[in-house]
Amino acid sequence: MSDTVNRQILLAARPEGAIKTSDFRHGEGPIPQPGENEVLVRNLYLSLDPAMRGWMTDRPSYMPPVALDAPMRGATISRVVASKDPDFAPGDLVRALGGWQDYALVKKEDRLMKIPEGLPVPLTKHLGVLGITGLTAYFGLLDLGTPQEGETVVVSTAAGAVGSIVGQIAKIKGCRVVGLTGSDEKCAWIRDELGYDVAINYKTENIDKALAAACPDGIDVYFDNVGGEILNACLGRINFKGRVVLCGAITQYNATDMPPGPSNYLNLLIRSARMEGFIVTNYMDRAMEGGMQLAQWMGEGKLKSREDVVDGLENAPEAILRLFDGSNQGKLIVRIADE
Repeated sequence: MSDTVNRQILLAARPEGAIKTSDFRHGEGPIPQPGENEVLVRNLYLSLDPAMRGWMTDRPSYMPPVALDAPMRGATISRVVASKDPDFAPGDLVRALGGWQDYALVKKEDRLMKIPEGLPVPLTKHLGVLGITGLTAYFGLLDLGTPQEGETVVVSTAAGAVGSIVGQIAKIKGCRVVGLTGSDEKCAWIRDELGYDVAINYKTENIDKALAAACPDGIDVYFDNVGGEILNACLGRINFKGRVVLCGAITQYNATDMPPGPSNYLNLLIRSARMEGFIVTNYMDRAMEGGMQLAQWMGEGKLKSREDVVDGLENAPEAILRLFDGSNQGKLIVRIADE
């Protein structure tokens, strides 16, 4: 370990509306030393996720808010440097909540998991399709959406890290899949490479008319990553015993006022449909199950993914903005250090 300081990106202010680069500041501190049952890791890759917007806000959630002047929280692929936990040794490759910094102290209860060495895939896949992103798609669609062969599944942010995997799993299960995304280029990718049956550019097409044409027999499963107008439009076409999976609401994260509820929510009653939210951390006891199946599908060529990798920890504050303007191309990751 040749470094003498621990570079960090700290939360400087709680965002009002959209995240700004000024909500973060650069800091430095000493490299910590592990205490009992602690592991010191060197972070190699950092995952950037929409959920981070919620962690920056001081309100109750499934995880406590990030404290001001503390390193921003984030999932990482890391290398163990020193350990006082008998299950981890220097040199081990792990998935951790290492945060926006070079080095971090972590424990097993912080979702510390070993990554098998020698797998024929880039390490970045373990933050994407083989990591929390893939598990979110897997459990959200299969446990809550319960898609059946021949059903129509609609996915928002269909070219995003989670959405792109959801659509492919739905195709594996024999469904007809409609994806909504924000550019013609992304529409072409999900249709021509990922196998979506229909791709809708929500920025240029009328959502209600496009969904009517794409889903003439209605929607059996809607996997929602956005909330707002698109959620409302899909509720308007939900079928009898349809399922709406609430994974995220990226159109609402920067809202300064409480958004109005969807006006079509009564269709859930009229059509005996179900809408349910979930957090992937509730499924961590089944992570091995999901990870093995995702890896098998990927090995069989049934599951494709792409990563958008930004170099340099110092560029994380600017890079995260891309999640909210749609300019990222796949799973957004920051490379902190060489492998």
